[in-house]
Amino acid sequence: MKALVLEEYNRFVYRDWPDPAIADDEVLIRVKAVGICGSDVHGMDGSTGRRIPPIIMGHEAAGIIEDRGKNVRTWKKGDRVTFDSTIYPLDDWYTLKGLYNLSDNRMVLGVSPKEYRRHGAFAEFVNVPQHILYRLPDEVSFTQAAMVEPVAVAAHAVELSSPGWNDSVAVIGSGMIGLFLIQVLRSKGCGKIIAADKDPVKLKLAVQLGADYAFDPQKQDIKEEILSLTSGRGADMVFEAVGTEDTVSTAVECVRKGGTVTLVGNLSPSVTMPLQSVVTRQIKIQGSCAICGEYPAVLDMIARKEIRVEPLLSAEAPLSEGAEWFRRLYNKEPGLIKVVLIP
Repeated sequence: MKALVLEEYNRFVYRDWPDPAIADDEVLIRVKAVGICGSDVHGMDGSTGRRIPPIIMGHEAAGIIEDRGKNVRTWKKGDRVTFDSTIYPLDDWYTLKGLYNLSDNRMVLGVSPKEYRRHGAFAEFVNVPQHILYRLPDEVSFTQAAMVEPVAVAAHAVELSSPGWNDSVAVIGSGMIGLFLIQVLRSKGCGKIIAADKDPVKLKLAVQLGADYAFDPQKQDIKEEILSLTSGRGADMVFEAVGTEDTVSTAVECVRKGGTVTLVGNLSPSVTMPLQSVVTRQIKIQGSCAICGEYPAVLDMIARKEIRVEPLLSAEAPLSEGAEWFRRLYNKEPGLIKVVLIP
């Protein structure tokens, strides 16, 4: 098969690669569409330590089942599917508690930290275990399905946080996850939804997709703007979707006393926390990791057009041109949000 391989840091090669061998409980999927995730872009230069070459990256994908192992019964050749980005064991303590995203032995497709190497979907074929498969509704295209994973990440964060009717919510960061957070929060019946980002294009999109207000921290004082919209209290809930020290601090500053800050972004491995503010204002801070069963609901929401993924799609391109699109995303080309590659 042909694959886009990260052969060394910052160097992709589109080349021949052996077809994946499938285990008894796995299926072989002919990839029809695969999205470039921000974590792939951040990982290509070695800064995250989670994409050690050589590796075929890619965990946001959809396609058609080409073959199946001898223990696969409920899936057949030709089925249109997508799959979770996380491969988790079924007998793990966390999995049995309904927390497979926290499994001690979970692996992420297209990732190669020191502990394991699991090739992903920037290729003509990928092999995955049957228990992470999801059937595509007829109304959902392969390209739309290649964007389900980031929607599910947003949906998991919202589900974990349980916003109430008419709650005021701030979303710090209007990238891919932030924009999906806004849409999921709107579907939950939240009141004021406030977006913050430095990119005017993303802020405009945030309003189009459901935010009531959008602010640029380079031009406005985010804390003061949110206080003015919430009777001086602060937002009931804040979602941080970047993962830097400045944005985490902003999230803590903008939430009301007794409110909840949910950390979704993890660009920086560590940040300094304004501890005294957290303690004296009794703020709840929690992390949200990946996905834990939100795929079926998200697929249905996309099929019903309750969640719109198309406005975030910047380009569809052949997999053979993947190296160039990675370069453009890495260089933060204006206007680029999501690129989907077609093998």
